Amino acid sequence: MLTWIDEKGDMHVELKPADVPAEGRSLVRVVVSDREDGTKHLFYVVDLTKKRDDGTYAARTMTRRAWESEVEKRRSAYLAKIAPPPPPSPTGAPSATQGAKPTNEPPVVASDLTVIVYGADWCKPCHQAEDYLRSKGVRVVKKDVEASPEAAREMSDKLEKSGQRGGSIPVIDIRGQILVGFSTRAVDRALAKASSGTAL
Repeated sequence: MLTWIDEKGDMHVELKPADVPAEGRSLVRVVVSDREDGTKHLFYVVDLTKKRDDGTYAARTMTRRAWESEVEKRRSAYLAKIAPPPPPSPTGAPSATQGAKPTNEPPVVASDLTVIVYGADWCKPCHQAEDYLRSKGVRVVKKDVEASPEAAREMSDKLEKSGQRGGSIPVIDIRGQILVGFSTRAVDRALAKASSGTAL
């Protein structure tokens, strides 16, 4: 299993080197599904832009902390690039936080709803998705696609059936609605749809 990071700091999972796009080939994490090596504190990474004469790639180790730092660095750089400049506030006007009213939206709850989150132990957005879903009163089943080849195949099958290819994790299954990546807005929409009985 190959994990690469895009310019937004989102992680994507592919199964074949040829499927890793040019933007992510220089730093790719490798996990061998039947081996625990490379899944704890030290990760195996390769540079797919440097193929050796025999057609293989040289692997090196990278600490989990260094990998997560690279993800955060790219995410921060991307957010800084797209962030609009703060609007100038006239003197004496209440700030946005002072004038904002607290929103007391009722949580979206579907008591019989169980959501599956496909992710990995090191994936921060995966944990955020699980926490957010639980805060909505939803039962969460988490499946680690690195620890379980069956979970990885299940995730790939669902992506294929929904017409989506490997994207960033988490992949979230809300009663047949397959979401790639974590967005509170997308999750809320899917939960509302599932609760109203209009989901797949």
